[in-house]
Amino acid sequence: MPERTGQSLADRIEHLFQTVRRPDRTPYSNEEVARCCRELTGESFSTTYLWQLRTGRRDNPTKRHLEALASFFEVPVAYFFDDDDGLVHEEVALLSAMKDAGVRDVALRAVGLSADGLGTVRDLIDAIARREAERRRPTS
Repeated sequence: MPERTGQSLADRIEHLFQTVRRPDRTPYSNEEVARCCRELTGESFSTTYLWQLRTGRRDNPTKRHLEALASFFEVPVAYFFDDDDGLVHEEVALLSAMKDAGVRDVALRAVGLSADGLGTVRDLIDAIARREAERRRPTS
């Protein structure tokens, strides 16, 4: 993830594309995001325009365009402006993870567990994550 402070609009939009995914974890395309933004605003919002915003070739969108992007990615419009709001970035990552049915199921099952129970769940997840990371490492 790029540094939060001083991020450009393009960096912030790219972060959304990299973080907020479909339920099957595949990324959204410029075309489908632009189409949804057109439907949300009723205004012109082309795939090319979105690509220009995403790559920094354009950096002065209208308020309605930012509102449409915020609505599509389910973030507050402030996400595009707040330099020091690391919490918004964490919320984006959490919202994205919660769209995954498996993650959501684990989170819902953990509701009501004691602090010790949650600690055990965290330990198990950490151990599984380490094991899977080791399996992904190339062997020499």
